Amino acid sequence: MPPARSKADWAGLLPPEVFRILFEEDTEYACSSALLTEKRDGTFLCAACLQPLFDSRVKYESGTGWPSFWEALPGAVATKTDFKLGYPRTEYHCACCGGHQGHVFEDGPPPSGLRYCNNGLALVFVPRGEPLPELRG
Repeated sequence: MPPARSKADWAGLLPPEVFRILFEEDTEYACSSALLTEKRDGTFLCAACLQPLFDSRVKYESGTGWPSFWEALPGAVATKTDFKLGYPRTEYHCACCGGHQGHVFEDGPPPSGLRYCNNGLALVFVPRGEPLPELRG
């Protein structure tokens, strides 16, 4: 695993809008992500450190305007409670670099009943069969 990067390092490496989502916990506009309609077989990675987060087989159309998944890869995300809207929500981050991905809700489909509602700019998609990039921590 590469050494951990500082917030300033990430700011210099990532486009400003991606940095704001991942490290300032911003949210992109609904229906603005090209990944919303991504239907190919593959893996969704954290746009910062390139840690695999979701397999395409668990992606589904939630109708919310953000890419949604019913299960994260094992150990890929960490959660915390956020009260930014005045009530508790479960926020999740990449377990590798801490980059903010989105929020998880208990209104998803079986078998998990979860909806990981992800910012598309916080993700990179790699089609199955293509090599995954090396992690950048």
